[in-house]
Amino acid sequence: MQVRCPTCQTQVPWVPAERWRPFCSERCKLIDLGAWASEKHAIPGETVSEADAETDTTPDTQDH
Repeated sequence: MQVRCPTCQTQVPWVPAERWRPFCSERCKLIDLGAWASEKHAIPGETVSEADAETDTTPDTQDH
């Protein structure tokens, strides 16, 4: 089976021996990672208001 590299669209065999799959190379993998880090890629979700973002909803885990 062949897949296209998400970055450069090169055909990549989908086999365990392909170290960077689904990417064709480490370079393409790092380009994609940089896009996520700079928020060029995002997974859609609900908008969070600033007030909600500041509210800490983490449960208290200290023993009393």
